[in-house]
Amino acid sequence: MSAAPPRVSAVVVSHGHAAQLEAALPALAAQVAELIVVANIPGSVGALPPGTRVIENPAPLGFAANVNRGVAAASHPFVLVANPDAVPEPGAVALLLDFAVAHPRAGIVGPRLVFPDGSAQPSRRRFPTVAGTIVRRTPLRLLLDPWNRQRGHYLLDEHPTGPVPADWMLGAFLLLRRELLDELGGLDAGFRLYGEDIDLCYRAMRAGWERWYVPAAVATHAYDRQTDRRFLTRRTLWHWRGILRFVRKHPERLLARR
Repeated sequence: MSAAPPRVSAVVVSHGHAAQLEAALPALAAQVAELIVVANIPGSVGALPPGTRVIENPAPLGFAANVNRGVAAASHPFVLVANPDAVPEPGAVALLLDFAVAHPRAGIVGPRLVFPDGSAQPSRRRFPTVAGTIVRRTPLRLLLDPWNRQRGHYLLDEHPTGPVPADWMLGAFLLLRRELLDELGGLDAGFRLYGEDIDLCYRAMRAGWERWYVPAAVATHAYDRQTDRRFLTRRTLWHWRGILRFVRKHPERLLARR
């Protein structure tokens, strides 16, 4: 641990997730200097750890816009963005912070995510390609199982025991350097839900910021993968909107093979 590390603000967006917050917030509050909950709709918060700040939206916003609201209210040079269903193990935030402090160009640092049963969650991934996305997001996935045929995208055969660079990581639990957020203008609020984490990491890469995966830090994430199970729902439409926005912003990815 560093002797006097910078302090961390945590931002959690709740869209009616009061029940999940009961487990996540106490674990998070014990590891950060400031805890901010953005309540996107009524019923988003219940009992809160002492000192928690709540920002209540007059009307619902997309996830990225909510994160930006929380970041704007945060006081510290690092911001931990966490989902309501992500619970850090003791010391996880300190491990991420110490790594970031030791690596000044590390703009985004993520932990090893695990499912509630303790199994590994593929949170560190390669940037998407058009061909791979079509397989994962259409009925083709019923014939061409992505978890077997796209092991390279999910990095399923890599099991690092120490910090390694990442293309991008799931936005369920990420330590972000405020300097990076200020330079990039925060998350792109044009992403309503899905894709904002890929876009942030891609813009960070283009701006010369490093993204690191630190497996010693662990958080449990109850990742339900709704868009992997059904083809036509409101969430899958949001997902496709995110995909199309990403391609419009970064058309060079249309030619990428990996």
